[in-house]
Amino acid sequence: MTTESNYPKHIAIAGNIGAGKTTLCKLLSGHFGWDVNYESTDDNPYLSDFYEDMNRWSFNLQIYFLNNRYRQVLDIQKGAKTVIQDRSIYEDAYIFAPNLHKMGLMATRDYENYFDLFQLMSSQVNAPDLLIYLKASVPTLVSHIQKRGRDYESSMSLNYLGLLNERYDNWIDGYDRGKLLVLDVNSLDYSDKDQDRKFVIDEVSRSLGI
Repeated sequence: MTTESNYPKHIAIAGNIGAGKTTLCKLLSGHFGWDVNYESTDDNPYLSDFYEDMNRWSFNLQIYFLNNRYRQVLDIQKGAKTVIQDRSIYEDAYIFAPNLHKMGLMATRDYENYFDLFQLMSSQVNAPDLLIYLKASVPTLVSHIQKRGRDYESSMSLNYLGLLNERYDNWIDGYDRGKLLVLDVNSLDYSDKDQDRKFVIDEVSRSLGI
């Protein structure tokens, strides 16, 4: 039985662009009463520029996300409440930044500088009590992206999403920092179907032992 002293404090939702992280955060927050740290998109000063010119703004964007997520994790660890984090501190370092570097959209010196800073920051924080990975095919991602209608995402290529998916799968296959729950969102619709919402909540409860 889970007591207050060992009740999970940090739940991180991982997944590609359009996988359904924010929707899941809202579902779990509403059911369990957990707080949420959403990914900074609407007030992100680099995001729209990045999609217009990835080569120019890739390093700036990755540093912004790293700083934002690092501060979130520090606040979670200092606080007393259970918090869901919309995307983990690891994903930019193991998925997005190396993908940008491989595509020639981030200079080697910038990538190495970024990753060195990530290693320092990540060594100072604990891993999530549970990492939930939302596995989604490219068609599923595209459907979700089109549904939410963000202008800066309209020019995103299928190849870019596919490369990110490959990196996500490789990273998750080797994830060993703590508890992991993989949800295949290609066959789940927890935004509209009660049975899928119940399934997800039950899986999260089982994974955490609560």
